[in-house]
Amino acid sequence: MKKILIGGTILLSLTAFSFFQENNKIVDSTSLVKGEHIEYRVHYGFVNAAEAVVDVDDKFQMANGRPCYKVVVNGRTTGVTDWVTRVRDTWASHIDSEKIMPHQFYMKKQEGNYKAEEKVIFDHQQNVAKTFELIDDKEKKTLSIPDGIQDVVSSYYYVRAMDFNKTKPGESYPLSFFFDNKIYNMRLKFKGKETIKTKFGKIETYKIIPMLPKNNFFVDEESVIIWVSNDANKIPIRVEIGLKIGALALDLRSYSGLKQDLKFDNN
Repeated sequence: MKKILIGGTILLSLTAFSFFQENNKIVDSTSLVKGEHIEYRVHYGFVNAAEAVVDVDDKFQMANGRPCYKVVVNGRTTGVTDWVTRVRDTWASHIDSEKIMPHQFYMKKQEGNYKAEEKVIFDHQQNVAKTFELIDDKEKKTLSIPDGIQDVVSSYYYVRAMDFNKTKPGESYPLSFFFDNKIYNMRLKFKGKETIKTKFGKIETYKIIPMLPKNNFFVDEESVIIWVSNDANKIPIRVEIGLKIGALALDLRSYSGLKQDLKFDNN
Protein backbone atom coordinates (compact mmCIF):
# COMPACT_ATOMS: atom_id res chain seq x y z
CA MET A 1 0.00 0.00 0.00
CA LYS A 2 2.70 2.52 1.00
CA LYS A 3 4.84 1.57 -1.98
CA ILE A 4 1.92 2.20 -4.31
CA LEU A 5 1.25 5.61 -2.75
CA ILE A 6 4.85 6.82 -2.75
CA GLY A 7 5.70 5.62 -6.25
CA GLY A 8 2.32 6.67 -7.56
CA THR A 9 2.59 10.11 -5.97
CA ILE A 10 5.89 10.83 -7.71
CA LEU A 11 4.52 9.66 -11.04
CA LEU A 12 1.15 11.38 -10.70
CA SER A 13 2.73 14.63 -9.56
CA LEU A 14 4.92 14.87 -12.63
CA THR A 15 2.56 13.41 -15.18
CA ALA A 16 -0.85 14.71 -14.25
CA PHE A 17 -0.13 17.12 -17.08
CA SER A 18 -0.88 14.33 -19.54
CA PHE A 19 -4.52 15.12 -18.80
CA PHE A 20 -4.52 18.38 -20.78
CA GLN A 21 -4.57 17.16 -24.36
CA GLU A 22 -7.27 18.95 -26.28
CA ASN A 23 -8.33 16.56 -29.04
CA ASN A 24 -4.84 14.97 -28.94
CA LYS A 25 -3.40 17.92 -30.88
CA ILE A 26 0.29 17.59 -31.76
CA VAL A 27 2.24 20.65 -30.63
CA ASP A 28 5.76 21.94 -31.31
CA SER A 29 8.56 20.99 -28.89
CA THR A 30 8.82 24.54 -27.53
CA SER A 31 8.76 23.46 -23.86
CA LEU A 32 11.85 21.24 -24.11
CA VAL A 33 15.29 22.65 -23.33
CA LYS A 34 18.45 20.55 -23.52
CA GLY A 35 20.22 20.36 -20.16
CA GLU A 36 17.19 21.32 -18.04
CA HIS A 37 17.37 19.92 -14.48
CA ILE A 38 14.50 20.06 -11.95
CA GLU A 39 14.29 18.50 -8.46
CA TYR A 40 11.25 18.02 -6.23
CA ARG A 41 10.72 17.15 -2.57
CA VAL A 42 7.79 14.87 -1.66
CA HIS A 43 6.65 15.15 1.95
CA TYR A 44 3.99 14.41 4.57
CA GLY A 45 3.82 17.76 6.35
CA PHE A 46 7.36 18.44 7.56
CA VAL A 47 8.50 14.83 7.08
CA ASN A 48 10.40 14.15 3.86
CA ALA A 49 9.14 11.00 2.13
CA ALA A 50 10.68 10.97 -1.34
CA GLU A 51 12.34 12.98 -4.08
CA ALA A 52 11.94 13.23 -7.84
CA VAL A 53 14.51 14.47 -10.36
CA VAL A 54 13.73 15.40 -13.99
CA ASP A 55 16.63 15.68 -16.45
CA VAL A 56 16.75 16.52 -20.15
CA ASP A 57 19.89 15.20 -21.86
CA ASP A 58 22.21 17.92 -23.21
CA LYS A 59 22.38 16.23 -26.63
CA PHE A 60 19.81 14.82 -29.03
CA GLN A 61 19.45 11.01 -29.03
CA MET A 62 18.14 8.91 -31.92
CA ALA A 63 14.95 6.83 -31.68
CA ASN A 64 12.88 5.41 -34.55
CA GLY A 65 15.29 7.16 -36.90
CA ARG A 66 14.45 10.59 -35.46
CA PRO A 67 16.55 13.01 -33.35
CA CYS A 68 14.92 13.21 -29.93
CA TYR A 69 15.11 14.90 -26.57
CA LYS A 70 15.84 12.23 -23.98
CA VAL A 71 14.08 12.95 -20.69
CA VAL A 72 14.67 10.87 -17.55
CA VAL A 73 12.59 11.03 -14.37
CA ASN A 74 14.02 9.34 -11.26
CA GLY A 75 11.89 8.87 -8.15
CA ARG A 76 13.16 7.49 -4.83
CA THR A 77 12.09 7.32 -1.22
CA THR A 78 14.19 9.10 1.40
CA GLY A 79 14.74 9.17 5.17
CA VAL A 80 12.54 6.98 7.34
CA THR A 81 10.27 6.17 4.41
CA ASP A 82 13.22 4.65 2.56
CA TRP A 83 13.92 2.40 5.54
CA VAL A 84 10.26 1.30 5.80
CA THR A 85 9.51 0.85 2.09
CA ARG A 86 12.30 1.37 -0.44
CA VAL A 87 11.31 2.74 -3.88
CA ARG A 88 13.64 3.32 -6.84
CA ASP A 89 11.68 4.13 -9.99
CA THR A 90 12.87 5.44 -13.37
CA TRP A 91 10.78 6.66 -16.31
CA ALA A 92 12.38 7.85 -19.56
CA SER A 93 11.05 9.11 -22.86
CA HIS A 94 12.54 9.91 -26.26
CA ILE A 95 10.51 12.89 -27.51
CA ASP A 96 10.70 14.11 -31.10
CA SER A 97 12.89 17.20 -31.60
CA GLU A 98 10.20 19.01 -33.64
CA LYS A 99 6.85 17.86 -32.26
CA ILE A 100 5.94 16.60 -28.79
CA MET A 101 5.50 12.99 -29.80
CA PRO A 102 7.06 10.10 -27.84
CA HIS A 103 8.99 7.61 -29.97
CA GLN A 104 10.19 5.39 -27.14
CA PHE A 105 9.32 5.01 -23.45
CA TYR A 106 11.24 3.14 -20.76
CA MET A 107 10.17 2.22 -17.22
CA LYS A 108 12.09 0.52 -14.43
CA LYS A 109 10.42 -0.16 -11.08
CA GLN A 110 12.10 -1.29 -7.87
CA GLU A 111 9.56 -1.15 -5.06
CA GLY A 112 10.49 -3.34 -2.12
CA ASN A 113 10.91 -6.87 -3.49
CA TYR A 114 8.95 -6.05 -6.64
CA LYS A 115 10.96 -5.33 -9.79
CA ALA A 116 9.85 -4.68 -13.37
CA GLU A 117 11.40 -3.26 -16.52
CA GLU A 118 9.59 -2.40 -19.74
CA LYS A 119 10.08 -0.56 -23.04
CA VAL A 120 7.41 0.86 -25.34
CA ILE A 121 8.01 1.78 -28.99
CA PHE A 122 5.46 4.11 -30.60
CA ASP A 123 4.76 3.82 -34.32
CA HIS A 124 2.77 6.97 -35.09
CA GLN A 125 2.43 6.15 -38.79
CA GLN A 126 0.77 2.81 -38.07
CA ASN A 127 -0.90 4.08 -34.86
CA VAL A 128 0.37 1.25 -32.70
CA ALA A 129 2.44 0.91 -29.52
CA LYS A 130 4.62 -2.16 -29.01
CA THR A 131 5.62 -3.15 -25.48
CA PHE A 132 8.67 -5.22 -24.61
CA GLU A 133 9.85 -6.97 -21.45
CA LEU A 134 13.52 -6.05 -21.15
CA ILE A 135 14.45 -9.37 -19.51
CA ASP A 136 14.42 -11.08 -22.93
CA ASP A 137 13.58 -8.05 -25.17
CA LYS A 138 10.63 -9.97 -26.59
CA GLU A 139 7.54 -8.14 -27.77
CA LYS A 140 4.76 -8.53 -25.22
CA LYS A 141 1.84 -6.65 -26.77
CA THR A 142 0.88 -4.52 -29.74
CA LEU A 143 -1.90 -2.04 -29.08
CA SER A 144 -3.73 0.49 -31.24
CA ILE A 145 -3.24 4.13 -30.26
CA PRO A 146 -4.94 7.38 -31.36
CA ASP A 147 -3.17 10.23 -33.13
CA GLY A 148 -1.14 12.46 -30.83
CA ILE A 149 -0.96 9.98 -27.93
CA GLN A 150 1.52 10.85 -25.16
CA ASP A 151 3.36 8.78 -22.59
CA VAL A 152 3.51 9.85 -18.95
CA VAL A 153 6.80 11.75 -19.41
CA SER A 154 6.19 13.43 -22.78
CA SER A 155 2.79 14.63 -21.56
CA TYR A 156 4.54 16.70 -18.89
CA TYR A 157 6.14 18.74 -21.70
CA TYR A 158 3.00 18.71 -23.85
CA VAL A 159 1.13 20.79 -21.29
CA ARG A 160 4.12 23.05 -20.64
CA ALA A 161 3.94 24.03 -24.33
CA MET A 162 0.31 25.16 -24.14
CA ASP A 163 -0.96 28.73 -23.80
CA PHE A 164 -2.96 28.95 -20.57
CA ASN A 165 -3.82 32.58 -21.29
CA LYS A 166 -6.37 31.28 -23.79
CA THR A 167 -8.06 29.09 -21.16
CA LYS A 168 -10.91 30.40 -18.96
CA PRO A 169 -11.30 29.41 -15.28
CA GLY A 170 -13.65 26.46 -14.95
CA GLU A 171 -12.96 25.08 -18.42
CA SER A 172 -12.00 21.42 -18.63
CA TYR A 173 -10.60 19.33 -21.45
CA PRO A 174 -10.68 15.67 -22.53
CA LEU A 175 -7.43 13.79 -22.24
CA SER A 176 -5.70 10.54 -23.14
CA PHE A 177 -2.32 8.99 -22.42
CA PHE A 178 -0.65 5.59 -22.66
CA PHE A 179 0.62 3.83 -19.54
CA ASP A 180 0.99 0.23 -18.40
CA ASN A 181 -0.46 -1.18 -21.65
CA LYS A 182 -3.61 0.91 -21.39
CA ILE A 183 -4.99 4.15 -22.80
CA TYR A 184 -6.43 6.39 -20.09
CA ASN A 185 -9.14 8.96 -20.82
CA MET A 186 -9.79 11.67 -18.24
CA ARG A 187 -10.38 15.42 -17.92
CA LEU A 188 -8.46 18.31 -16.45
CA LYS A 189 -9.96 21.51 -15.03
CA PHE A 190 -8.30 24.93 -15.24
CA LYS A 191 -8.95 27.01 -12.09
CA GLY A 192 -7.21 30.27 -13.01
CA LYS A 193 -4.20 32.16 -11.65
CA GLU A 194 -2.94 32.11 -8.06
CA THR A 195 0.12 33.50 -6.28
CA ILE A 196 1.67 30.99 -3.87
CA LYS A 197 4.48 31.11 -1.32
CA THR A 198 7.56 28.90 -1.71
CA LYS A 199 10.98 28.67 -0.08
CA PHE A 200 12.27 30.84 -2.94
CA GLY A 201 9.60 33.53 -2.47
CA LYS A 202 6.16 34.25 -3.91
CA ILE A 203 5.37 33.33 -7.52
CA GLU A 204 2.34 33.66 -9.79
CA THR A 205 1.03 30.31 -11.02
CA TYR A 206 -1.73 28.61 -12.98
CA LYS A 207 -3.88 26.33 -10.83
CA ILE A 208 -4.89 23.02 -12.42
CA ILE A 209 -6.96 20.07 -11.15
CA PRO A 210 -6.90 16.62 -12.81
CA MET A 211 -10.37 15.05 -12.54
CA LEU A 212 -9.73 11.63 -11.04
CA PRO A 213 -11.88 8.50 -11.34
CA LYS A 214 -13.38 7.06 -8.16
CA ASN A 215 -10.88 4.91 -6.24
CA ASN A 216 -9.88 3.81 -2.73
CA PHE A 217 -6.87 6.13 -2.39
CA PHE A 218 -8.05 9.70 -3.01
CA VAL A 219 -10.57 11.77 -1.03
CA ASP A 220 -12.57 12.78 -4.11
CA GLU A 221 -12.24 13.51 -7.85
CA GLU A 222 -10.53 16.86 -7.16
CA SER A 223 -7.96 15.53 -4.68
CA VAL A 224 -4.95 16.60 -6.76
CA ILE A 225 -4.08 20.30 -7.20
CA ILE A 226 -1.15 21.45 -9.35
CA TRP A 227 0.37 24.94 -9.45
CA VAL A 228 2.37 25.68 -12.64
CA SER A 229 4.60 28.76 -13.05
CA ASN A 230 3.00 31.55 -15.08
CA ASP A 231 5.95 32.16 -17.41
CA ALA A 232 7.66 30.66 -20.44
CA ASN A 233 8.81 27.64 -18.38
CA LYS A 234 5.40 26.55 -17.06
CA ILE A 235 7.01 24.10 -14.64
CA PRO A 236 5.09 22.61 -11.68
CA ILE A 237 5.97 24.57 -8.54
CA ARG A 238 3.79 22.63 -6.10
CA VAL A 239 1.43 19.65 -6.09
CA GLU A 240 -0.94 18.72 -3.25
CA ILE A 241 -2.63 15.32 -3.06
CA GLY A 242 -5.49 14.54 -0.68
CA LEU A 243 -5.45 10.87 0.32
CA LYS A 244 -7.85 9.02 2.57
CA ILE A 245 -4.93 8.26 4.91
CA GLY A 246 -3.59 11.84 4.91
CA ALA A 247 -2.14 14.51 2.63
CA LEU A 248 1.00 14.48 0.49
CA ALA A 249 2.74 17.44 -1.13
CA LEU A 250 5.43 17.90 -3.75
CA ASP A 251 7.47 21.13 -3.79
CA LEU A 252 10.14 22.49 -6.12
CA ARG A 253 13.54 21.98 -4.45
CA SER A 254 16.05 23.14 -7.05
CA TYR A 255 16.35 23.88 -10.76
CA SER A 256 18.84 24.83 -13.47
CA GLY A 257 19.03 25.17 -17.25
CA LEU A 258 15.50 26.56 -17.64
CA LYS A 259 14.35 28.50 -20.69
CA GLN A 260 14.21 31.61 -18.47
CA ASP A 261 14.89 32.20 -14.79
CA LEU A 262 11.92 31.86 -12.44
CA LYS A 263 10.75 35.22 -11.06
CA PHE A 264 10.13 35.04 -7.32
CA ASP A 265 8.96 38.00 -5.23
CA ASN A 266 10.76 38.21 -1.88
CA ASN A 267 9.02 41.40 -0.70
